[in-house]
Amino acid sequence: MDPLQPENDHLPSPPLISDRVLINGVVTPLTLTAEGELQWTTESGRGKSTTEKEILSFAVEGNKVRVKTLVESTGSSSICCGGSGGDYARKEFVFEPLYDESRKLWCDKLRQRLHSLGRPKRLLVFVNPFGGNKTARKIFVEEVKPLFDDADVQLDVQETKYQLHAKEMVRSMDVSKYDGIVCVSGDGVLVEVVNGLLEREDWRTALKLPIGMVPAGSGNGMIKSLLDPVGMSCSAASATVSIIRGHRRSLDVATISQGTTKFFSVLMLAWGLVADIDIESEKFRWMGSARFDVYGLQRIVCLRQYNGRILFVPAPGFESCGQPTSDNVDKESSVSDKTPGYQGPDTNLEDLEWREIKGPFVSVWLHNVPWGAENTLAAPNAKFSDGFLDLIVMKDCPKLALLSLMTKLSDGTHVQSPYVSYLKVKVFVLEPGTRIDEEDKEGIIDSDGEVLARGRKSYKCDEKALMSYGKLQITVDQGLATLFSPE
Repeated sequence: MDPLQPENDHLPSPPLISDRVLINGVVTPLTLTAEGELQWTTESGRGKSTTEKEILSFAVEGNKVRVKTLVESTGSSSICCGGSGGDYARKEFVFEPLYDESRKLWCDKLRQRLHSLGRPKRLLVFVNPFGGNKTARKIFVEEVKPLFDDADVQLDVQETKYQLHAKEMVRSMDVSKYDGIVCVSGDGVLVEVVNGLLEREDWRTALKLPIGMVPAGSGNGMIKSLLDPVGMSCSAASATVSIIRGHRRSLDVATISQGTTKFFSVLMLAWGLVADIDIESEKFRWMGSARFDVYGLQRIVCLRQYNGRILFVPAPGFESCGQPTSDNVDKESSVSDKTPGYQGPDTNLEDLEWREIKGPFVSVWLHNVPWGAENTLAAPNAKFSDGFLDLIVMKDCPKLALLSLMTKLSDGTHVQSPYVSYLKVKVFVLEPGTRIDEEDKEGIIDSDGEVLARGRKSYKCDEKALMSYGKLQITVDQGLATLFSPE
């Protein structure tokens, strides 16, 4: 073997292009490396900008090339100009090749490099003007659209006019026209989009279309779960940047079944304390996310417990949780194969090792992703596509201990409490019952922030819900949906 070969393996790749250009009227060496980094050296020092994370687009203006970039607000270059706001600063870097052929070559190489990144070119954007503090329209116009414009992303914008509007649109849209869907809202519009895509005849193709979220609602749990692990703040700018960069990741989808009725969940299912706070706090929606804290305190002071039972198939490592049960769990009846759309995972429930936990319960909480809201790390060990749901169960807890426990939701340490059982499950069955102190009253079952079922004498019990207050079955399909992701 050639003894020099190992050294040759470590030689840097030749640059895509390197030439002398004018920057601020001064002849300056400029290089675009094979790794996509734009590098220059001036009297004030060296500068760089990466196509992967910072360069959004470029335009030719006469003899000049204007490069639009986005950099973290903490740092900027002396030869870039532009305004900053939020987590990122929009900057422009202008250089002038010394001759026409050089300018053409620079444009070709920059265009090829940016194209190779697989970024979205055209997006369908849903803006929910009614969510949270009703600021979605303002957030989109002032913080989101300028970044997409700088990145040369074409947008088809649709304001949602009523509940399930987004679901109706995606159910019939031409998915081939777009590179993705963006929800400027809380988590509710995301759930509508996923359910709409799953009801299409071409759901397998439709689910390959990535979905992006921009936080503009009360919850924002999904986008917080995406941004927090990589150290990005849960802001409109960070979320938009993660969409522009075009990275993707898969997401588990849970199918909640009751007879032939199905609902597809991507966030959570709750019954008991968490569901009561989530749904009954709607009367304080004008408070934004603070409504959960305010009403949560009220619900703890007047604590409810519910009769019932849960059954589950534990994930590996959690086989000792609960008690074994000999009950046969039958698969929920599925709708006809002729019905269009996804019908849920084909799981053989008879050959599984079932466990059970009997009530009464304070709270039963299933989570698909770590964060339930921007300040609620509900399931710190949850993964986006591990094929399991994280189950958080509380059977009994003194009120003072519960108050202390609720303050730990922001960092996820509540799951370490002796009053909390925290495990992972593959399949789950909920058999909800009545309140233990008032047996003529039942509870609410909440999935992804919407009421799935309302029991007798529960909050707004006269309003129609998708399912009845009875036995539900939840199964998981690993990595079924696709999200835009920061990495």
